[in-house]
Amino acid sequence: MTEVGSVEGEQSNTPAKGPFQRFLRTIGPGFITGASDDDPSGIGTYSQAGAQLGFNIGWVMLFTFPLMAAIQEIAARIGRTTGEGISGNLSRHYPASLLYAVVMLLFLANVINIGADLSAMADALKLLVGGPSPLYVIAFAIVCIGAIVFLDYTRYVKVLKWTTLSLFAYVAAMFAANVPWADAAKGLFIPHIEWSGAFFTTLLAILGTTISPYLFFWQASQEVEEEELKPTAKPLRWAPWQAPRAFRRIRADTLVGMAFSNLIAIAIIFTTAATLHKAGVTDIASSTDAAKALEPAAGKFAFIIFSMGIMGTGLLAVPVLAGSAAFAVGEALRWPVGLQRKPKEAVAFYATLAAATALGTGIMFTPIDPIKALYWSAIINGICAVPVMIVMMLMAGRKDVMGELPLQGWLRALGWLSTLTMAASSVGLVAQWFL
Repeated sequence: MTEVGSVEGEQSNTPAKGPFQRFLRTIGPGFITGASDDDPSGIGTYSQAGAQLGFNIGWVMLFTFPLMAAIQEIAARIGRTTGEGISGNLSRHYPASLLYAVVMLLFLANVINIGADLSAMADALKLLVGGPSPLYVIAFAIVCIGAIVFLDYTRYVKVLKWTTLSLFAYVAAMFAANVPWADAAKGLFIPHIEWSGAFFTTLLAILGTTISPYLFFWQASQEVEEEELKPTAKPLRWAPWQAPRAFRRIRADTLVGMAFSNLIAIAIIFTTAATLHKAGVTDIASSTDAAKALEPAAGKFAFIIFSMGIMGTGLLAVPVLAGSAAFAVGEALRWPVGLQRKPKEAVAFYATLAAATALGTGIMFTPIDPIKALYWSAIINGICAVPVMIVMMLMAGRKDVMGELPLQGWLRALGWLSTLTMAASSVGLVAQWFL
């Protein structure tokens, strides 16, 4: 096949009319994955970081950027090269015991995360308009599931892309917070380490928030979906001539997505550092706590847009969390999977997706504290992330998995560095738990 085939496999023949339209056509799984990383629970983590440690923690976001970009690109390459997601490849090349352990941990962590995110979204809406939080939890869950099940896949992807705009609420909140830019720049570019429990706890929480297993599963599976929708595109191990263009697109898409994710995280840290930390408010348990504390410190405008941002990011993150759980379970059990399939063509896949959301919703109606549950979710994510990352790195280097395109060079080195960093983070989380 000629190079023309590879061009058609990665781009549509319909020309985009302007630079913004071309940008929207270029971004895809990587951008949506990066944006969904800033979910309400992540916003709570970044808010706590800024409130407790001020601008001194900002540099961590620059440190995590290459690590998360590398591991997400590797996940995307596995999906695009093999034509299967992470769970599908695990089921083919590794023992069933490892597969089922990873899938169960991922499903449990995602359910808890969904519950915490829905709770935060409901609390944010209650802050703005009043009313009953349980009703809002159910309504948000129905909206998230309804959009996935009933919208056409290409239309749903467009909805997700537009939903990412809600994250700019945090950029607006930052500019409303009168940030001292000299102090902010110093914190961003000059690493500062405090030998204290609070600092290392926050550092581990940020690492656990930015590098999460559900992001690997989602981006890999979305690469498979995108490939299946394009008639001339094939898994790269069977069509290696398509690889140069595909890998360039994946890298650009992933770099933009992860940069966007960390830019928003920096905006949240700067906002809370300039307002809450300055005012002596250092104990933030959730994203809604941050929104409530912002009103006296930064004014009504910052409070409103911060609260609206929580709801917007939740509408993006909850479907990704539920979807990644469904992909993991479906691929492990060899079910028909994919958001491009109609519900009747993948009943078990959509049922799993709905079950993950329903179980997350149910947390609101139990004695379980969603914030404490989120802490356990972070530990589970940390425990789950390390074996998944190790197996991903091993798979990506195997010719029987990747064909003529095994992972090598600086991307392989950066992927292992990311894995080792996450392993150290997980050990720290578990040690903190026991101590």
